[in-house]
Amino acid sequence: MIEQDTIKLLRECDAGIKMGVSSIDEVLDSISNEKFKNYLISCKLEHEKLEKEVENYLDKYHDDGKEISPMAKTMSWIKTNARLVMDETDHTVADIMIDGCNMGIKSLNRYLNQYEAADEKSKEIAKKLIYVEEELVSEMFQYL
Repeated sequence: MIEQDTIKLLRECDAGIKMGVSSIDEVLDSISNEKFKNYLISCKLEHEKLEKEVENYLDKYHDDGKEISPMAKTMSWIKTNARLVMDETDHTVADIMIDGCNMGIKSLNRYLNQYEAADEKSKEIAKKLIYVEEELVSEMFQYL
């Protein structure tokens, strides 16, 4: 049970990280404030660092991780681009990022509870990702 919960939790972290990186990539060209853009680029790098950690740990279980569902990716793209067409400002980008991070935080906490038999290392990775997302949300408030 421990191994299965560990793999499932890591897969969800993997998909969440990929969604976060994809979302940042979608909005970078819409940002006018250079400090804001640089902050999101550094967040993207932090996500990619966590992604490598997750992938390396999943490799020990001979697992390829989890891709973002095509439906989720498409819906996110449509929602993001529709909002940016209506109002392409840093305020809108910050709002989009806050919404996405909050969904990720909520999901990751649910998965931590659902896969409670997961090993401590995978739980720490999930908690680290939650922390990164919470910090991103906190930083975004100044751009609203």
